[in-house]
This record gives sequence, C-alpha cells and structure tokens, in this order.
Amino acid sequence: VQLQASGGGEVQAGGSLRLSCVVSGRASSRLDMGWFRQAPGKEREFVAALRWSGGTTFYSDSVKGRFTLSRDRDSAKNTVYLQMNSLKPEDTAVYYCAANQRIIISAYRQASSYNYWGQGTLVTVSS
Repeated sequence: VQLQASGGGEVQAGGSLRLSCVVSGRASSRLDMGWFRQAPGKEREFVAALRWSGGTTFYSDSVKGRFTLSRDRDSAKNTVYLQMNSLKPEDTAVYYCAANQRIIISAYRQASSYNYWGQGTLVTVSS
C-alpha cells in the first residue's frame, strides 16, 4: 500500500486548505484512514480518522468543527480529503496521512495503529 499526500501550503489565519491522500496498491481498498500532524519540536498528534466500514469520522478536540475528513465517492480514485477551515497559526505542522485495516474504535487516535504512512505535506498558517 502506498499513500501520497498533497495539498499543503502557506495560508493566512482564517483561511482554508484541502489536503488529499491518494491510496494505491494491492491492499488499498477497505482501509481505515487517519491524518496526523507534527509541529517542529513536538510529538506527532492525531488529527482525524475515517472508518472504512460505515464512514464514521473521528476528530481531535483541537480541530473539531473546523476540519472535515471525507472519502471520494468514486471508489476507483481511492482518495481521502481533509478540508481545513478557519486555520490557526497553531495548525502549522507537517501533515501525514496513514492507513491500516480494521482498526478498533478505541485505537484510532494512536499512531501505532497505522501500518502505512504517506510522506507528509507541510501546512504553514501565518498570523
């Protein structure tokens, strides 16, 4: 499984960005997806996750109400999107998409639950 993240960039506070993560490979279907971020000097933290079965989404408290995670309705594209609105300077980080099969609900927020990772895309929010 390969993950390719894109869509990062620089935006002013209050602006929006949409990150994409294209999933490919032999086992690329039926994957639970997650986004994590890592700011300079800080540990990687959970941002959002989407369960393949049922499409349930999970968000960290810091992004809830501002970020939306969705899956492309065209199953052939196998892409997930992280729409980020009302961005704040504290959202500045490298954002990583991640995936794995059948993650239990209690473990979605843990980076160790994901076996597959994209290369990261930098989001910079200026004040």
